[in-house]
Amino acid sequence: MGARVNIGDSRVIESREVGDGMAVRRRRETPDGHRFTTYERIEKPNLIVIKKDGSRELYDRQKLTNAIRQSVGKFFAGDADIEKIIDAIEDGLFGKGELELASKMIGELVLDELVKRSEVAYVRFASVFHEFKTLDEFEAILVSRRKEKKNR
Repeated sequence: MGARVNIGDSRVIESREVGDGMAVRRRRETPDGHRFTTYERIEKPNLIVIKKDGSRELYDRQKLTNAIRQSVGKFFAGDADIEKIIDAIEDGLFGKGELELASKMIGELVLDELVKRSEVAYVRFASVFHEFKTLDEFEAILVSRRKEKKNR
């Protein structure tokens, strides 16, 4: 980790909107010349995720980002692509208008976004999400995916 920086002592040298105008990226500089970047996002209400075992925890954007990056990150050009996926998923989550959501619903939204961008990433995430135990289960999702694609 780098040295701690007091943001209050910094000045903004550049600002720009990122995403769909839902965040602002700011380049900052401290009096001693160190530069760093901050992001400001619109704060949304806290969502509660209901896990498979019935337990509840606060929705954590970073946890979702890490899960996607770990399972399928190498199929995308970089962090910007993954951020777009997360933004789209969050739009879906917050668009539901509910404060408690099942983890399964979040996983389905992830799959919906991945299928639009990369079939291989979709299948990789699906194999973990659906906890495939056999090759037949894996093959079934490929067959299903091909049928969906053909029917478009």
